[in-house]
Amino acid sequence: MASGVIALSGTDKTLVGLNPLSLTAIREGILGKIFPDAANISDAVTGTDFVPNVEALAEVNPDLVIQWGGRGPEIVDPIVNAGLTTLLIKYGTEELTRQYTTMVATAIGKPERITELVEWRDQVQKDIEAKLAGIAEEDRPSVLYLGRSLSDITAAGNKGSYNAWYIELTGGRNAAAELDGSLSINREQIAQWDPEVILLNSFEPGLDVSWVYDDPILSLTKAAQNRRVYKMPLGGYRWDPPNQESPLTWMWLAELLHPDVFDYDLRAEMTKAYKVLYNYELTDEDIDGIIWTAQQGDGFGYDQFAAE
Repeated sequence: MASGVIALSGTDKTLVGLNPLSLTAIREGILGKIFPDAANISDAVTGTDFVPNVEALAEVNPDLVIQWGGRGPEIVDPIVNAGLTTLLIKYGTEELTRQYTTMVATAIGKPERITELVEWRDQVQKDIEAKLAGIAEEDRPSVLYLGRSLSDITAAGNKGSYNAWYIELTGGRNAAAELDGSLSINREQIAQWDPEVILLNSFEPGLDVSWVYDDPILSLTKAAQNRRVYKMPLGGYRWDPPNQESPLTWMWLAELLHPDVFDYDLRAEMTKAYKVLYNYELTDEDIDGIIWTAQQGDGFGYDQFAAE
């Protein structure tokens, strides 16, 4: 949500504290280039598990604390008990994303920013749905999103998974649909599912597509054999979870799953979106860095994203 606050407010000066994972994304991604001072915002106010550090919160003295409202009282009560004004938001679906983004825009005094962003989400979603309306189930590739790969291997079933939602939206079938929630799995399970496409998370800096291609088991999957392994891009925020850049995630994945159906000019769409979101003109080098062209530009279908 930290990068979302920057996008909505148009400045990094609104933020006085953020989650360590958000700070890592700023430093690793392009937001740190667009807003260099954001890399110095305190991440001491919470752990990566969102448990607040009340003493650190008191030091930065926020007018408003935004916290997840559906993950238990242990991450909410300390903030409320400290007398801090708190906005609770719920996560997990596209509908909730639009709701909490609107709430945050209003809370930070930028309600005029939200209409254009929600309309963009709505337009792209409906466009993708319309173009895929005639695609038969057997023509939808099986797609596996791995939320973690290095310290553990995790995948998520359909229930409550935003990743599963946009896999289906963009014309794929969740290879891990049988799972109940997000669970640890092993390489043998992946081999059994034998997905046609594998998506790697953008949360693990040391992770790239070689993790699949160089693995003696995973390299035998259809995804590896056909060079359809992709790491999720890292832009103003990671493209895996819902955020202000989600329509770009959908267009990127739709093009990879059904290049014969879609003809989005992703580079032009990114350029237009970053101007609206961050008032920033992307360069070709910026775009290549966000979508990991150097690391996976030889993947199936990636030539369509090459600079002219």
